[in-house]
This record gives sequence, C-alpha cells and structure tokens, in this order.
Amino acid sequence: MATAAKDGDHTASSESSSTERERINLKPKITLINGVTVIVGSIIGSGIFVSPKGVLEGAGSVGLSLIIWTLCGIFSMIGAYCYAELGTLIHKSGADYAYIFEAFGPFLAFLRLWVECMIIRPCSQAIVALTFAYYVMEPVFPGCEQPSSAVRLLAAVCILILTFVNCMDVKWATRVQDVFTYAKVLALILIIITGFVQLGRGYYEHFLDPFVNTTTDVGSASLAFYSGLFAYNGWNYLNCVTEELKDPNKNLPRAIFISCILVMVVYVLANIAYFTTVTPLEILTSPAVAVTFSQRLYGIMWWVMPVFVSLSTFGGVNGILFTTARLFYVGGREGHMPVILSTVQIQRLTPAPAVLFVALVSLLYLVSTDMYALINYVGFVNWLSIGLSVVALLYFRYERPNAERPIKVSLFWPIIYIICSIFLVVVPLYASPVETGFGCLIIASGIPVYLIFVKWENKPQSVQSKIDSMTVFFQKLMLVVPEEKKNE
Repeated sequence: MATAAKDGDHTASSESSSTERERINLKPKITLINGVTVIVGSIIGSGIFVSPKGVLEGAGSVGLSLIIWTLCGIFSMIGAYCYAELGTLIHKSGADYAYIFEAFGPFLAFLRLWVECMIIRPCSQAIVALTFAYYVMEPVFPGCEQPSSAVRLLAAVCILILTFVNCMDVKWATRVQDVFTYAKVLALILIIITGFVQLGRGYYEHFLDPFVNTTTDVGSASLAFYSGLFAYNGWNYLNCVTEELKDPNKNLPRAIFISCILVMVVYVLANIAYFTTVTPLEILTSPAVAVTFSQRLYGIMWWVMPVFVSLSTFGGVNGILFTTARLFYVGGREGHMPVILSTVQIQRLTPAPAVLFVALVSLLYLVSTDMYALINYVGFVNWLSIGLSVVALLYFRYERPNAERPIKVSLFWPIIYIICSIFLVVVPLYASPVETGFGCLIIASGIPVYLIFVKWENKPQSVQSKIDSMTVFFQKLMLVVPEEKKNE
C-alpha cells in the first residue's frame, strides 16, 4: 500500500509549543451523552415511524408482535453486553472489523470491511437520505406523488451538508447528533403520551383479545423476529469510534446499556400507542403509520409528524456518516483501504478524506435504483459478522485469559448469542435462497480485491510510485497527514 508523506508534521509542530497540539490524531471528544445519542440516533431511523409492519405481519397478532419487539430488544442487549467486553478489552475503533481482525486475521476482516463500507453503510445512508427528502416534501405534496429528481436532489443536499459538518469539527457532528436524536425521541414520546391518553379514553379494543390470529407457522414467526432485530440494528455503532470516546472503559458500557434499554422501552410503547388508533390491518397497509396516526388525532397539526420523521432521518444520516468514516479510517490504517483515508486534517483534526469518500460513494448510490436490492442481498452478513465478533470474545478468553477486562460477561450469554446468530444466518438461506446466493457472490467479489490490493505487497515500482504520488497529491490538496500515535 502507499506510504503517506509526513512533511506536514513539521509544519504542525512549528505552529504550537504544546506537545498535545503537536500531535496530529483524532482526539477523544465523545462524552457519555454523545455516545448515547450516537447509538440511539443510529438505531431509531424512519422504520418505527413509517412502517413497523414487518413484525406484525409475521406474528399475526398484536400480543405476539409486542412480545417479539421485547425479545428483540433483550437479544440486542445481550449482544451489546458482549460488545461492552470486547470494546473495553480492545481499545480500537472499527467494531466488528477490529475484533475479527484481532481474532481471525486480516482476510476475514477485509471481507467484512468490503461489504460493510462499500455496500451496506453507503446504501443505508442513501436510503435514509431519500426518506428524509421524501418527508420534508410531504407537507408540500400531501397525497401526491413527489417528483423523483427533486427528492434525490434534496437527499444529495442532506448528505453534502452533513459531510461539511463532519469534515469541519467532531464536536459539530456530535452536536448535530445530539439535537436530532432529542427530536426523534421527543416525537416518539409525543406518540406514546397520545397513546396513553387514547387508552384512558377507552380505545383498547385491540388489547382485549391480543393473541387472536397469532401465527402457528414457525417460519413466519422467525421472519417477524428477523424484522424486529433489523429495527434494532445500530446498537454496536459506538464501538466504531471507541478511540474517540472519553474514558471508554466506563462510558462505552454505560452508553450501550442506557441506549438499548431506552430504545426497547420506546419501541414497545410506541407500538402500543399505534394500536390504540390504527387497526392492525391499517398498519399492514399504511405507507406511513405515524402520519396516519397524526392525521387522525392532531387535526390541522398533522404535519408535525412528517417533520419529526425528517428530523429523525437527518440525524440517522449523520450517525451513519460519522461512524462509517471511522471504519474507512481504521481500514486505511490497517492497509485494507487507500492510505489517504487514514489521514487527519491538520487544522480540524477530523478524518476528512474518509468522510468525503463515504459521501461520494453514497451520492453514487443515490442515482441507482438497485440499492434496495443490494441491501437485501447482503443483509445476513450483519448477523454473520456480529456472530463472529462474539465468537472472538470466546477466543480472547482462551488466548488472553489474564488480559484486563473492565467488563467480563458470563460465558452463558455469548454462547446463547452465537446459537441465535447461527439461526439468523441460516433463516435467509431457507427463506430467500436466491437473494442470499447473490449476497455470497458480492462477498466473494472482495477476494480478488484483497489478493491484488492488500496481499500483493511487492507491486512493480512504477505502480507503487504512482500510488504514492496520488497519495501525496491528495494530502497537499486537503492538508492531511497520517495520525501520530499517542506514544510517539
């Protein structure tokens, strides 16, 4: 891989007599509150507002759907518990990628990084940005089809604004995350309070016989569980930025537990609130449950819900951009991505090249109509990689028995989680074999990339010199240099 030039180091050193200011790296600026908003803001996107029908569709009844929402929250907390140990044992950003790299080596770690950074995260960011644009324009085009080009343009503007924020200052990015997470939680609290008022007014007919129409098909119930877990996706995102977290040994597990409990309670209560006003059949057919809910109860103020959904998705785009940039950054540092992505802006101390690259890939996906299919193809990879990370926990217990572990989980929990993860990987093979086959091909496409760009170290001098020249060019263009280690 290319070696980045460090000419800028001397310039940065001459500008400050302070040792701390001479050191160019990402600073630990993320507090406990910031950590909570990163996780909550990443988990709660548009799904709970727009269409929480996946669980209900598979469960068949109100009662079983609420039980599945609760079980999914508990299962996510078990995974978060395991990640709390991993995050406090291995103080590296990158989450699954870092843990798989440490335990199983660079090849499996690269395949995880390849799918996550080149498809899952950018596609997800593009989809959430499109959802943001759609709901911003909803009050302008009520009940009408929105112009596709305008929606995509607004989504691009959303990504570009947040790219600027993330390039300028880590604090700016965390403040955006804080504010918009508060907004989405406030919206859900509004829904929950309204739901309790409805219960007090006697609108609880769907809870009188909650298990009517409960499915007896194990496959349907499994898909409901799968849908619920997808809604909790994002509980491990703070592990992507461990190196920038203040006092990670304390704040990482605290943020994880606070966030998972908060999201589980909010999800279950929000679904209860929906059932007080919207029938199960309407939930299955409504394009936006929260909007239907607000139109029936808030009168002329119904438009506040599309606004809240747009605020929620704006914060979701920021959370994905913030954490994905760190994945690219760590990948560049390990030689799995272009080395320019592991450099730091000397004045702003942000991973600007990584942020810009994430934004560029996301913008490219905006012009595609196949991103939804791509997400479906590789969805099972998420559970495979998380399961491997929890296997890594058992591996580290054997290989590093005396390592310092501020959090040490009972082995019962990772074993249970691994068994369930195997189930979650196998379900798509049974339910969607064709899509899963395409997903395996996408993963396999990373193998030649790894062999050519990572494993092959002795490249011809002419090729290597061109790579080095391009790296130096982009360094000068963006005023970035490789990070300086804390022990340097």
